[in-house]
Amino acid sequence: MSSFMSVFASLVEHLADLLQPLLHASATAAAIVLFTAFVRLLVHPLSRAAARGQRERAKLQPRIAELRKKHKNSPEATQKAIMELHREEKVSPLTGCLPMLFQMPAFFLLYHLFSNQSIGGEPNALLGHTLGAAPLGGRFHDALAHGGLFGEQGLVYVALFALVAAVASFNYRRTKQQMAQAPKPGADAGQPVPGMAAMGRFMPLMSFFTLFTVAFVPLAAALYVVTSTTWSSIERAVLYRDMPYAGGAAAAPAL
Repeated sequence: MSSFMSVFASLVEHLADLLQPLLHASATAAAIVLFTAFVRLLVHPLSRAAARGQRERAKLQPRIAELRKKHKNSPEATQKAIMELHREEKVSPLTGCLPMLFQMPAFFLLYHLFSNQSIGGEPNALLGHTLGAAPLGGRFHDALAHGGLFGEQGLVYVALFALVAAVASFNYRRTKQQMAQAPKPGADAGQPVPGMAAMGRFMPLMSFFTLFTVAFVPLAAALYVVTSTTWSSIERAVLYRDMPYAGGAAAAPAL
């Protein structure tokens, strides 16, 4: 693991060196943003597959409603019949999770890279790199201890919080609109899925939880989260633009 982290640190440093003539002290921060964009480009085919999968699942909703009606007195039989239908139609309910699962290793790489004081037995020089006045290895509470919320370091986090809040508000409005456009189940649709109503109320708010992530992880990892969340918001607005809300796949935050 140590040797792998050394290779990854070297890649980040080389990319920052390429950007340094243009961006100077913020070159490493820009390298993290570009790294995040590269990861998202690699994951984009999975995101497109997830959108196609949701469209296919949406087409199955009338048949699923019939199954719920048919097995309304047996939740176990209902679940078994729905799983069999998905298998017959070759539609996986898990495709929406794949983009987030494939991004998690990249997030944790950055998290550990900017949390360790040494890499491969050598001092971690990346910790001294900054975005504005804020060290990439620092956290929000460190910025508060050096000048407060409106100090030089604190203002970097204020800008990130403002961007996250804007993206989360956009996701909230879009998800609420999708939920309003979604077809309402009829009286004969059978028993509702347990917890679905609560999840429907909760899902539009999930993007706001990114604010807590930004506040508690190293600034470098926070940059990854902010960049990835912004990318996801734009990507989902395009891929799911003609799709009603169907369980929250378009609303969940992404790493």
